[in-house]
Amino acid sequence: MVTMAIIGLGPRGRAYASFSKQYPDKLKITAIAEPIDSLRAKIRQEYDIPEDRCFRTWQEMLKLPKLSDAVAICTQDHFHEEPAIACARAGYDILLEKPMAPTADACRRIVAEVKKAGVIFSVCHVLRYTPYTYELQRIIDSGEIGDIVTIHHLEPVNYYHYAHSYVRGNWHNEAKSSFMLLAKCCHDVDWIHGIMKKKCVKIHSFGALTHFTAANRPAGAADRCLDCPHTVESLCPYSAVKIYLRDRFCIGNNVFPLTVISREPTLEIIEKALRETDYGKCVYHCDNDVVDNQVVNMLFEDGTTANMTMIAFTNKGGRRTTICGTRGEIITDSKLITIRHFLDNSTREVDTNVINDGGIASGHGGGDFGLTRAFVDAVEHHDQSRLVTGIDETLESHLMVFAAEESRRQNKVCDVVF
Repeated sequence: MVTMAIIGLGPRGRAYASFSKQYPDKLKITAIAEPIDSLRAKIRQEYDIPEDRCFRTWQEMLKLPKLSDAVAICTQDHFHEEPAIACARAGYDILLEKPMAPTADACRRIVAEVKKAGVIFSVCHVLRYTPYTYELQRIIDSGEIGDIVTIHHLEPVNYYHYAHSYVRGNWHNEAKSSFMLLAKCCHDVDWIHGIMKKKCVKIHSFGALTHFTAANRPAGAADRCLDCPHTVESLCPYSAVKIYLRDRFCIGNNVFPLTVISREPTLEIIEKALRETDYGKCVYHCDNDVVDNQVVNMLFEDGTTANMTMIAFTNKGGRRTTICGTRGEIITDSKLITIRHFLDNSTREVDTNVINDGGIASGHGGGDFGLTRAFVDAVEHHDQSRLVTGIDETLESHLMVFAAEESRRQNKVCDVVF
């Protein structure tokens, strides 16, 4: 059995911990670090963790001799570097939530320390570990569509998800988290890099914050949605009353993003949050500054290409991808893979849909489960190769993201320097 400590008990930390419930013979949670007292107490009871192994901070945890084989670091983006380096030096194998860190230099420092310590290391690029990706990679590797020439990839961030996470939520402001491409799409870039299986040499990007600004605020709108005149609020698709109450709580649909406000939501809890926290603010009256649309163009070493688009204004889940090969093309929605052959104009379909039961087996299309299983296996056998993403490869895809953002900000084509 592998033992693991969890640093940060937000949704991601709890997701990886839940693997131990399904496979108690494979993983046991032996320590936690979380500053919110009520959450720490709840998880301590849920996983039967001794009180003397429950800490407010990771610094307190690391003062003691090593408490587990591995650690999952699931803090906010800009709090990754310090605990990752400290845990590597302490000999912990590390599962690090994406992105690795908010700067290229910080990523390089983490990788250097991990290699020096010789520990197992994985960044949570869950898209690489879904049944869909495994099947797609098998089809590509079989040569069915020939050699890949280009990939077109769309990350359609649902309108309510963007409003919740990137206007009102934890990732709304670059100074408080990280830029949009890193926070939301670093694993899309990593996924493309993994499918192409070659180095990206040049990158170009455009993007901007076009809609969620004070200039687009409707006439008569209040600073908070609960105070907004009905005639204005009822016409706004981004209304907090609509997103959290009408579309979810009031019809018994207690799912994301409502569950971010409270794991056990009540009307009183939700209304209090909408009255007192950023989740109740008008989307045109926040201090958000991350882009709401961005395109990234990639040139690989052999002249093949890929492009990725992130867009806030969609109402359909599932990344959509077209892969063009020399003998056929693949069109997918992250579930159904449609292969069209040039030789005989035939078409076949492969359905990789994972039934969503709300557990780790369905999180991120099965990616949460696939990643945790692979990490536990790698730790058990102390074999980094059991993970889909290697340490250097993960650094490469992060450096692609930083080059893309440099391109967007400076309006130039950037070389990707590894």
